[in-house]
Amino acid sequence: MSYLFLLPAFGFFLLFVAYPMLRGVYISFFDYSLRSFEFVGLHNYISLFHNETFLKSLRNTFLLVVIAVPIVIVFSVFVAMNIYKTKEVIRSFFRGVFYLPAVSSVVSITVVWGWIYHPNYGILNYLTGLFGFEPISWLGDTRTALLAIIAVLITTSVGQPIILYVASLGNIPTSYIEAAQIDRATPWQIFVKIIWPMLMPTNLYIIVITTINTFQCFALIQLLTSGGPIYSTSTVMYGVYEQAFLLGNFGLASAMGVCLAIMIGIISVIQFKYFGSDVEY
Repeated sequence: MSYLFLLPAFGFFLLFVAYPMLRGVYISFFDYSLRSFEFVGLHNYISLFHNETFLKSLRNTFLLVVIAVPIVIVFSVFVAMNIYKTKEVIRSFFRGVFYLPAVSSVVSITVVWGWIYHPNYGILNYLTGLFGFEPISWLGDTRTALLAIIAVLITTSVGQPIILYVASLGNIPTSYIEAAQIDRATPWQIFVKIIWPMLMPTNLYIIVITTINTFQCFALIQLLTSGGPIYSTSTVMYGVYEQAFLLGNFGLASAMGVCLAIMIGIISVIQFKYFGSDVEY
C-alpha cells in the first residue's frame, strides 16, 4: 500500500525529472537542431572548451558563486545572531522582512531592481548624484554589470538562510554558552568554538542549496542584461537558454547543461565531505 501512495510522486519524478535528464545527456552527443539530428560523439563537449563565449560564461558563473555564496552565509549568520537576541515580536518582524524576497516573484523583484539601476531615472544614480557622482550605467558597463547582478542575487538569497540560522541558534543549549562565559571566553571564542561547530548541519544545507541556486542563476540575467554587455554577465545557465531557444543548437545546449550538472555535483560532494562530517560536542 505504501508503494501505491508513493507511485504518483515517483511517476512525476520519472516523467518530468529523470527522463529529461537522461534525454539531455543523450542529445548532447548529437548535432541536434531544427535542420539535423546527427551523431557527433564528444564533438559538442570539445567545442565548448574552444568557445570563448562559453569560457567567459563559465568564469562569470564561478565568480557569482565565489563572491555571492560567502557573503550570503556571513551576512545571514550576522543577522541571525543579532535577531536571535531580540524579543519575540521584534524577531518575528525582522524574519518576515528578510524572508519577504524569498516568497516574492523573482520577476517582480528583478523589475524593481531594473528601475533602481536605470541610468536616467533610477534611484541609485539619484542617490549617488547627491554626493556629486556622475550617472553610471550600472547594467550597461562591463565594469559594474556583474557586480550589480551579484547585489540583486544576494538580496534574494538571504531570506531562507536567516530563518534557518535563527531556528538553529534556538537549538544550541544555553548551558554551553553560560559555561564558556564563566570561563571568561570572549564572544568571538564562544562563536568559533561553540556556536559555529553546532551550526554545521545547517551550514551544510544552506551552503549546498545556495551554491546550486547560484550556479543556476538565470532569471536575473535574462531580465536585466540578457548576458550583456559583451557577455560580461552571461552564465552557463543563460548560455543553455541562448543556445537552445535563441540559436536552436539543442545538442550544444544539452552538453552545456551536462557540464553544469557535473560541476554542481563535484562541488556538492566536496561540500558534503567538508561540512558533513560529524561534530563532536
